[in-house]
Amino acid sequence: MLGAILVVACSPTFNWRDAPVGDDGLIALLPCKPDRATREMPLGAGGAAVKVDMAGCEAGDATFAVAHAVARDADQAAAWLSAWQGALRTQVTAAGATETAVQVVRAAGTPPPLRIDVPVTGPSERGQATHVLWFAQRRGERVSLYQATVLGQPASGDAVTTFFDGLRLP
Repeated sequence: MLGAILVVACSPTFNWRDAPVGDDGLIALLPCKPDRATREMPLGAGGAAVKVDMAGCEAGDATFAVAHAVARDADQAAAWLSAWQGALRTQVTAAGATETAVQVVRAAGTPPPLRIDVPVTGPSERGQATHVLWFAQRRGERVSLYQATVLGQPASGDAVTTFFDGLRLP
């Protein structure tokens, strides 16, 4: 595994680097210098806006991004995560998406980490490959929620694995 990461790390297309995401200590391994933004997403009750911090960049024919939101407790975190996942499921229901329960080191078991992979389905932007990993970490009563995403088909076959394996919680 380490060998695969080192091979990808030497690629001129991918200049892997550590980047903090949000204020709760997550370090993401991104293949390029990230752009950062904060936006409001309709994750709350009744579609209420929730502040989401994002870091991401484009490299090797794909976009790599990590989003972070903080819920006040486990119930709110579960509701937000359900809304977040539901939004993607609505977009990919006919696209042959696969859902897999996964393990993320130091992530909370509830809500459980989940990965959704959508294969390439056509030439349009909506038809690009999509790989999404959701996970959470409890910080006292608060819960940090994360969504790591790769959009497109990276030039390196190991890039998605390197990106997801490079997510480190404190």
